[in-house]
Amino acid sequence: MREGDNVVWSGSWVAERLGVGLDGDERLPELLGLALRRNPKRAHLLVSNVLGKHVPQSPGLVWRTGHDLGVRVRGLLGAEEAARAVVLGYAETATGLGHAVADGVGLAPYLHSTRRPVDGVPQAGGFEESHSHATSHLLLPEDPLLLAGDGPLVLVDDEFSTGNTVLNTIRDLHERHPRRRYVIVALVDMRGGRDRERFDAFATAIGARVDLVATATGTVRLPDGVLARGQALVAEQEREQERERAQMLAHGRGAEPAAERAARATRSRIDLSWPDGLPDGGRHGFTPGHRAGLEAALPAMADTLAAALGPARRVLVLGFEELMYAPLRLAAALEDTGAVPEVRYSTTTRSPVLAVDDPGYAIRSRLVFPAHDDPADGPGERYAYNVAGGGFDAVVAVVDSAADTPALHAPDGLLAQLAGHTPHVVLAVVPSYVPAVAEPLATAVRPLPTAVRPLSAVAQSLPTVARPLSAAAPSPAAAQSPAAPARPATAAPSPTAHERASMLAEPLRGPDFSSYAPDEVGWLLQDLSDTELEAPTEEREEAIQSGGAHYAESLPVEYQPSEQYQQLFKAALETSAARIARAVGTVTETVLAEVPRRPRPGGRTGDLRPVLVSLARAGTPVGILMRRWALARHGIDLPHYAVSIVRGRGIDANALRWLAAHHDPADVVFVDGWTGKGAITRELAEALRDFDGFDPEIAVLADPGGCVRTYGTREDFLIPSACLNSTVSGLISRTVLRADLVGPDDFHGAKYYRELVGSDVSGHFLDTVADRFDEVADAVAGDAAALLAAPDRAPTWEGWAAVERISEEYGIHDVNLVKPGVGETTRVLLRRVPWKILAQRGAGADLDHVRLLAEQRGVPVEEVDGLPYTCVGLIHPKYTRGATGADGKAVSA
Repeated sequence: MREGDNVVWSGSWVAERLGVGLDGDERLPELLGLALRRNPKRAHLLVSNVLGKHVPQSPGLVWRTGHDLGVRVRGLLGAEEAARAVVLGYAETATGLGHAVADGVGLAPYLHSTRRPVDGVPQAGGFEESHSHATSHLLLPEDPLLLAGDGPLVLVDDEFSTGNTVLNTIRDLHERHPRRRYVIVALVDMRGGRDRERFDAFATAIGARVDLVATATGTVRLPDGVLARGQALVAEQEREQERERAQMLAHGRGAEPAAERAARATRSRIDLSWPDGLPDGGRHGFTPGHRAGLEAALPAMADTLAAALGPARRVLVLGFEELMYAPLRLAAALEDTGAVPEVRYSTTTRSPVLAVDDPGYAIRSRLVFPAHDDPADGPGERYAYNVAGGGFDAVVAVVDSAADTPALHAPDGLLAQLAGHTPHVVLAVVPSYVPAVAEPLATAVRPLPTAVRPLSAVAQSLPTVARPLSAAAPSPAAAQSPAAPARPATAAPSPTAHERASMLAEPLRGPDFSSYAPDEVGWLLQDLSDTELEAPTEEREEAIQSGGAHYAESLPVEYQPSEQYQQLFKAALETSAARIARAVGTVTETVLAEVPRRPRPGGRTGDLRPVLVSLARAGTPVGILMRRWALARHGIDLPHYAVSIVRGRGIDANALRWLAAHHDPADVVFVDGWTGKGAITRELAEALRDFDGFDPEIAVLADPGGCVRTYGTREDFLIPSACLNSTVSGLISRTVLRADLVGPDDFHGAKYYRELVGSDVSGHFLDTVADRFDEVADAVAGDAAALLAAPDRAPTWEGWAAVERISEEYGIHDVNLVKPGVGETTRVLLRRVPWKILAQRGAGADLDHVRLLAEQRGVPVEEVDGLPYTCVGLIHPKYTRGATGADGKAVSA
């Protein structure tokens, strides 16, 4: 940034107050500034000066920075390999940067991840960015073969701080389409030594070459006590700014003058004549041919912009979240015309950052406005930084047509906010590209190059960690086909997939599979009881976190409760049975009232009844209890099945095919025990996009995360079935999904632990709760009526927001390692390597079993205020047996 004629490092304000420094290349202060955010565990934020996201910059400089990185990639790969490559950028921050890199590579198509689902476009992949405010990334190429090749994959992000996002991406895509080479591109590589070692080990394990190209490298220097001082500094600044706003309002300044300026500002809308059929960006793919079409059209569009701007001398072209590349190229073309002396470019964003009006601070001003593109994750605030006070004669707001909504034009919308700080606002709308998508591609089965191995095979070569993944012999289906190891664990579902249902087995039932009665549940699973799948918890954790294995490829050793713990379970059951019965009744009555009203083809009506489909295995006892309630209170015998869903892999597509062939999909109600942060809720909704007729909503007993609209309660209380594993779930293991065991026409697998029959309390749990049905009937009637009459039962997603905050506050930076709620915390203590437990201060008997398990495993329980759950379990964020202890006790925090 410049102040007068002097170049000012925009990180000096934070550095002077907190002692934060950048070590590494001399260019780092030129490329990066520092800002603050409210986060007591990680208050600082790196802000790029050359990305064009938070800091308005010359569009030519922004584009050349990415283009030059792409030229380096092409030189590294060579022309032949560059022509076989695909460039992948990350939403939202690096969509434009990735595009510019692809321009530099010149020969490769480009795709960026997106957080905006598009109806009718099948998902070709997805991953989590744990440190981001919106973590779920989707890959939605128009060409289903775009990511299926084995040429180099070039992954582009603005900054590498830990490398987790890249690992998550490669883990997901390498499982589907292994390849020999990856190239990682970033403006700055700020990883520490341990993160670099972990990344190198992962690359070695998958048998692929990984190169890294960056403009600069370094690390962030954080002195002792910086987090506490950063938290205090943020709080101090917010208090001071609030005082200033109050004083300005009291003296008639502030919001009203901005409104007066907005009223005087002129607003206009222009037609750019965007070429028909030209994608507005890389959300669905952008080819070298598309690039040529854009290049040809840019001069005319730039002239149209220049004519609309008139005598303006300093102009900002403002892009919109993921829509970065089209505004960038328009701004650069406008700059090239010379018609406007000074052109700057930046975009709006979802990320909240503290603004401080000081030349040594990276974010000097902030505009706040509501989301205006009907986002899938719900409404919320959006931001434009360093626009107010930027001295712009005009601002050109470039949005896609999906974002040209009434909210954009509202009195508090983006255009009004801009008009308060510039005399001329120009709106340019680029048509949102909607691809003509063919039927989703069935998974290709092809031999792998010997140098490249899928992740499920990688784990077999890892020392010690390999045991859970190599113990089992190949299934007969795998042995019959030499290409079987190459097949990804899940096949892409097809809307016509129900035609294959005749190839599938019938549901498994007790007593041959599970200790439940045969009419209680049919398991749409295959029996893997004779396969050795268990491994010590510590080995599994190390394999999962290193990227060498997926959690569903093996099973934890079944926890055998002590006598003291069994007594806690029995006491908890007696105490909570009525509360559980009430929740069961409420959710069942809600389902019975609403399912017959679901829309059906041809407007069919009649004797309709729900088909309960529980998510194995935590949802299965709840499904059985709902079935018992319907039978006892209404005489309705509901079908009930259990299916497998796996985080990161989706629901069992073959189970859905079987259900579609035997029942009306509109009758299916998915059932689970409880919600945590809502990951499975999102997983199910995404998986069902490719299957007609199924409703993605989940009915749960308890919804403390605010993730669903059909629930028995939103209290976070102890559901005793969460205290145990298979011995309260019909003696069934958690589900297994592994390529050498699950073929293209197989259900996911699970084990029946017949040897644990002496410890089985599955029937006792069900009977104890069902015995309280009559007692709670009146309360259920009132609860269900209130729920059905509620004007708004929409999910609030409070749990997801809380998990993101906790992940950042405790320096974990991976939402998958934060498990909220009593049920999920119990699972952490039984199945994973726990780091610490956060407990709501004053929580009572609901946490007795948690405290006992934590004591047995040497895990600290930290009481905190303001926790939205009764408790939260934190998995060890950097688990190795050396750091944690071979017995899994958290000896190192």
